Amino acid sequence: MKPFFFAVMIICIASSALASDVAVSVSVGQPGFYGRIDIGSAPRPELIYSQPIVVHPVPAGVAYRPVYMHVPPGHAEHWGNHCQRYNACGRPVYFVRDRWYNDVYVPHYAKHGGKPYKEKKEKKGKKDKGKGHGHGGREH
Repeated sequence: MKPFFFAVMIICIASSALASDVAVSVSVGQPGFYGRIDIGSAPRPELIYSQPIVVHPVPAGVAYRPVYMHVPPGHAEHWGNHCQRYNACGRPVYFVRDRWYNDVYVPHYAKHGGKPYKEKKEKKGKKDKGKGHGHGGREH
């Protein structure tokens, strides 16, 4: 009985370790991200369809602004099957082309301060007088 229990424990531990290696986190502005994007000051997007797609009618008197989405192949064509995943079933949605997202939006996002690519800004007006640690300064 003990060898069987030991084997089951090893299988459980190994399977949970393998499952933890599968998770991947991708943020907006990175290749491989799918979801709502903010066009902001980015160049005009290349769209899959010229008109926004709305799956569920919007209630009378309610006007939603269109949203832009970057979705995996096939999702735009069958938006009714996928809109709930993106919380966008009752909204007008424009789908951006994958090529535009990767070749235009991602570099623009990185260049203009997107969170995954935020550059450190130097403080102006303060000079390093050599006090402190590192960068050739000496400790007092």
